[in-house]
Amino acid sequence: MSDANVISAEARELTGKGPARRMRNEGRMPAIIYGGQGEPIGVSMNTAEVRKELRRPGFFTRLYDLKMDDDTVRVLPREVQLHPVTDSPMHADFLRFVKGAKIAVFVAVRFEGQEECEGLKRGGVINVVRHEIELMCPVEAIPDGLVADIAGMNIGDSVHISQIDLPEGVTPTITDRDFTVATIAAPTIHVEEEEETEGEEGEEGEEGEEGEEGEEGAEGAEGAEGEEGKKDSEGSDS
Repeated sequence: MSDANVISAEARELTGKGPARRMRNEGRMPAIIYGGQGEPIGVSMNTAEVRKELRRPGFFTRLYDLKMDDDTVRVLPREVQLHPVTDSPMHADFLRFVKGAKIAVFVAVRFEGQEECEGLKRGGVINVVRHEIELMCPVEAIPDGLVADIAGMNIGDSVHISQIDLPEGVTPTITDRDFTVATIAAPTIHVEEEEETEGEEGEEGEEGEEGEEGEEGAEGAEGAEGEEGKKDSEGSDS
């Protein structure tokens, strides 16, 4: 993990909905720092600054130094509440950094070796089972991301957690099985629609033939009736 990033913060005395609403109207948001040996501390932060950090990948796996006047507190983001409509951050929870402590975090997985993957060359696709993996990590050694190498894999092959290199001291929270992270799946072929179309065309052809036969039969019957009528008329005249 890289060095901690810096975000400015200010201690806040007032709590409750009213002060929080006024704070948000001023472009700031409430947050709390907790954990470790100290008491929880309420702070306010610049909303735009937090939003910018949220948009960067790996926000919840990065350490931050919150600078408050003459004091600096190293923390790890744990939770951010977002506005249900605008997705703007409304409140944040930060955990104090305690050297040597372990914490469960979700870390993103990225895939490498696509160009050398035989399954993808044959038209297969990567079916990702887990985009993130929950790991138990020392706070000072949270990985920025995990790498799954699919080079040489074929259709039907899978990547398991045991095939991903983890930093020293980092373990998955699921320990009772070698779970699947992704598989190389066969391409999907759609043929049902073509079969249905052919069937519909066949039915239309049969209906057309039946209609023509019916018309020919009707014309024949009308012609026969006309001839019989003429014969009856000639007989009566004679």
